[in-house]
Amino acid sequence: MSEKEVLLTKDGFYELQERLEYLKTTARREIAEKIKVAREYGDLSENAEYDEARNAQGFIEGEIQELEYKIKNAKIIEDKKQPKGMVGVGSRVRILDLDMNEEMEYTIVGSDEADLDAKRISNESPVGKALVGSRVEDTVTVSAPGGEFKIKILSVK
Repeated sequence: MSEKEVLLTKDGFYELQERLEYLKTTARREIAEKIKVAREYGDLSENAEYDEARNAQGFIEGEIQELEYKIKNAKIIEDKKQPKGMVGVGSRVRILDLDMNEEMEYTIVGSDEADLDAKRISNESPVGKALVGSRVEDTVTVSAPGGEFKIKILSVK
């Protein structure tokens, strides 16, 4: 498997580390206890609690492997490397959707940190791709699955 660089903000990197630590300690201990209790119910071939606990264990171990990979291949985004006023990964951007006449503010992050509810969009998303490399006052065209639209960059932090 070729190793792909994982773009993360400092906060995103620390969140992954905290989640990994939780899974390796607390979650593993809890699932081991559930497996132990389920074994005490007897015949494992017809034991739904045991099957459920083993499935949960597999899920946790898979997530641990995924987080270890992301942390190993993480590239922390440096705020100071981006020229002032230019949009890059880690930038907080206030934009105006010219078609809807609506202002929005997003933080551009790597795809692993994207969370629309938290107003964090991926640099690989249609809007993120259109914004990266642009400057304040630029108007860019976004090519989205639903069609093209224009946005104007109002500020970059």
